Amino acid sequence: MKKKLMITLVAAFLGWNLGLNAQVVNTDIPTEDDIEADIEDEDDIDDEEEDEEENAEELTNDEFAVTDDEGNEEVIEFPEAMTYDLDSLLNLYMSKTYLSPGDCEMKNENPTFPKEVYIERLSRIPSVMELAYNDIVQRFIDRYSGRLRYSVSYMLGAANFYLPIFEEALETYQLPLELKYLPIIESALNPKAVSRAGATGLWQFMLGTGKQYGLEVNSLVDERRDPVKSSYAAARYLRDLYKIFGDWNLVIAAYNCGPENINKAIHRANAGTAGQVNETLNKDYWHIYPYLPAETRGYVPAFIAATYIMTYYCEHNICPMTTRLPAQTDTVMVHRDVHLEQIAGVIGTDTDLLRSLNPSYRRDVVPGNTKPSTIRMPLADTGKFIDNEDSIYNFRVSELLTKRLVVDVNDDLPTFSRKRGSYSRRSGRYSRRSARNSRRGRARGGSSITIQRGQTLSQIAKRNGTTVAKLRKLNGLKGNSIRAGKKLRIR
Repeated sequence: MKKKLMITLVAAFLGWNLGLNAQVVNTDIPTEDDIEADIEDEDDIDDEEEDEEENAEELTNDEFAVTDDEGNEEVIEFPEAMTYDLDSLLNLYMSKTYLSPGDCEMKNENPTFPKEVYIERLSRIPSVMELAYNDIVQRFIDRYSGRLRYSVSYMLGAANFYLPIFEEALETYQLPLELKYLPIIESALNPKAVSRAGATGLWQFMLGTGKQYGLEVNSLVDERRDPVKSSYAAARYLRDLYKIFGDWNLVIAAYNCGPENINKAIHRANAGTAGQVNETLNKDYWHIYPYLPAETRGYVPAFIAATYIMTYYCEHNICPMTTRLPAQTDTVMVHRDVHLEQIAGVIGTDTDLLRSLNPSYRRDVVPGNTKPSTIRMPLADTGKFIDNEDSIYNFRVSELLTKRLVVDVNDDLPTFSRKRGSYSRRSGRYSRRSARNSRRGRARGGSSITIQRGQTLSQIAKRNGTTVAKLRKLNGLKGNSIRAGKKLRIR
């Protein structure tokens, strides 16, 4: 839309200059009608420019407009991963440590081709899934090959880390291997990605769906961030979606917006076919396309474009970042809580490296007390961990693992001085019964004692500075008989 606006402005500018040149040559004197007509034309141009500016302002960087042959304009949203800042991707630990600019010289030139070339290239990709071409797919290809070309360079390098994991999980469930490109439009291959809706990890699992497919999520652990576990969970989810829809384009769309929204779109698109059984409904993605959520309408085209650009990046002068594969890793099992900084401090490894290898531990704490937990680390460090395990558990434990198992309760009783209104504490230990008796006495406005064995009213009265008559009156006694263990009010 911005390009269209610029073309309109340039055309208006050039037209105005041509008009000036014509006036220099033309010696005819314009009439009042000519002047009024010119003013009306200029007003029309201004109105058109204002409309273009309003339309341009309405569209954000997260969407684009497509106009069909009948002049109807449709706004399509880019998947959220297509709006990520490249700097955020390059600042990931794996990117800073193992990726570097490619060996080839990346030209900032994106050649364009006739649509027949794109159609022919898509047809040559070995794929079970349908990779159809249309104007919307072309817009997404243009986005990847143009504005996002440096992000594509990053993803081509990061693919060496993650695509083998994706392919193994997909192959386990006999799914099309082209689905390995789904995390490109889901997360831009950022294992720490969190969407506006809270979807997390490379495969962008929502909390409920992740738990449904066996991913543990709590305050300390989020297995949606684990590349291996989330990949196998995603493969099972995609398999189940295919059992429902039997069409891979609908599976991809349902992965984005949920199977419920796809079913609604199918029935709305087939509203004129009342009476048909569900099996005969038209379930083609491009048939139900107008009834899908805005982002989902761009989701399948984005997937096709991602598959295209990850295959034909060379034809668009995009150089993959060079990848240095990390050192071989292994896992150790722990049965006690341990902090990643405890491990790094004792065996002398990098805490950021441990975080990158164990992304599911969201607060750097491995909850071994909850259940046996695994920690991935460089193969050379596993022996060091085993040899120094006791030292690791005791290293900075009070500083890094601050949860207490047992605590003492402060049982000092606060007292108040009525005369000064000041607050103080009496040291010493009091039984709960004594404190409770004291509160009861204050609530009644006086004090009381417990009658001991052998005590008489006369002795009690003398010890507490009162008389037998007052004690009888306070306690409603008719005689001098009292019983040990009973309460007796003395004030």
